[in-house]
Amino acid sequence: MATKPQLHPRNRHNQGYDFIALSKALPALKAFVKKNDYGNLSIDFANADAVKALNSALLKQYYQIDFWDIPKGYLCPPIPGRVDYIHYLNDLLVATNKQMFSAGNNVNVLDIGTGASCIYPLLGQRQYQWHFTATDIDPISIKVAENIVKANPKLKNSITCELQTQAEHIFKGIIKADKHYALTMCNPPFHSSIEQATKGSERKWQNLNKNKSLKQPQGSANLNFGGQKAELWCPGGELNFIEKMITESRDFSQQVLWFTCLVSKKDNIGPLKQALKKAQVKQLKVVNMAQGQKVSRFIAWSFLTPEQQQHWCQQQT
Repeated sequence: MATKPQLHPRNRHNQGYDFIALSKALPALKAFVKKNDYGNLSIDFANADAVKALNSALLKQYYQIDFWDIPKGYLCPPIPGRVDYIHYLNDLLVATNKQMFSAGNNVNVLDIGTGASCIYPLLGQRQYQWHFTATDIDPISIKVAENIVKANPKLKNSITCELQTQAEHIFKGIIKADKHYALTMCNPPFHSSIEQATKGSERKWQNLNKNKSLKQPQGSANLNFGGQKAELWCPGGELNFIEKMITESRDFSQQVLWFTCLVSKKDNIGPLKQALKKAQVKQLKVVNMAQGQKVSRFIAWSFLTPEQQQHWCQQQT
């Protein structure tokens, strides 16, 4: 088991993958587990079915999610990195109001672009007992996410899936007038075009297949272990999407304690800070998360001062 000390200290996957235990939790995984070139048990991470089986096993072993399945062509998220975002968000809440958020009570979270995997609501609910509204513009993603929630009784009354019918909007139509959220979170589409998304997926495939003779799958739908248009790209890419999110967030400034969003490209932080300054936010934080050799980050902003946040918390209890 390869140690991953860069993950959040509370991340259950800091010691890598115990494939023996995971195969016991999900026997279907065993067919994909083989010794790698270093003599360690592993899977072929270029095999989409193997990665999907690994995810199912991790969710069952560590988060008591007995059923998880996504259709072919949809994004299969790496769980250790996804749950890191959850842990750092919890740190943000506890730093804001330790008394209210240490126990995980009264935490309503809005997940923008939940995808078919519904991965953030699953992890956040099982790790911290948060309540989620999971949204997406893709009807199939919402249907699949609903099926996952229904198939796991432990999630009952904790996750609500909602279709965003206004694809041109992010928060509008979703955040109702009487609703308040401690957090909004998002893993935005990264690329600015299908061509750029395909090239990125091709690079990923090549990196996974160094020193191997596997043939690259045909068609962008097979790349990146899936990924629909809304999951991988949007006009203007990540920067344009988050700037739009910032603009819309102004209309819900009193209903949300912290707006947050992952930022893949470090170069986008500068322009986003300028956009937030223009939006006249009261607080802005950039939180770095190191995951293996990759450094990721999320940006968080609030239209409330620390004193106003304490008042917001009191109103929610």
